[in-house]
Amino acid sequence: MKNLILPGAVATVLFAFALGTKADEKKAEIETVIEVMEKAPEQPTAPIKKTDEEWKKELTPDQYRILREDGTERANGKVYEEFKNQGAGTYYCAGCNAELFTSTEKFDSHCGWPSFYDPAKAKNVKYETDYHLGYARTEVSCKICEGHLGHVFEGEGFETPTDKRYCINGTVLKFVPAGEEAPKEEAEKKE
Repeated sequence: MKNLILPGAVATVLFAFALGTKADEKKAEIETVIEVMEKAPEQPTAPIKKTDEEWKKELTPDQYRILREDGTERANGKVYEEFKNQGAGTYYCAGCNAELFTSTEKFDSHCGWPSFYDPAKAKNVKYETDYHLGYARTEVSCKICEGHLGHVFEGEGFETPTDKRYCINGTVLKFVPAGEEAPKEEAEKKE
């Protein structure tokens, strides 16, 4: 009879240990989420309007051309290579610091530009029909500062939860690795 009790006692101790370990892991996970939330920048709550001169002072020439003049960066450039090597983190608008995408939704579509299958904060993204190339495309812009980000395409057959490809200009995204400080409220001009 003692032999039957011993394995039961061992199982009980192991079960209690496992519960404690899971609880510790869950607590650590919750603390990490809280830490990230505390470091996230205060998100803009209203549309941001600035003059062209103000935008030119705050943005690099490439950021200005893309965000304010609906430009596009070169495919397969340095920014794209950097994007492919970025790990976990969050992508913010270079114009106003609004959260746009996270690494969770990113994927490599091999198109030469950063790709996401869904915006992290859909409330910060707006859509319009764009006919610049002579046919309808869905333009993606930042809803807060109205900066041009890129385009979204549907039905291309990617094995993602949405079958959408947000083709975004990496030059207008600020990447903040998970656990690091998010961008300051004011955009900083880079030389």
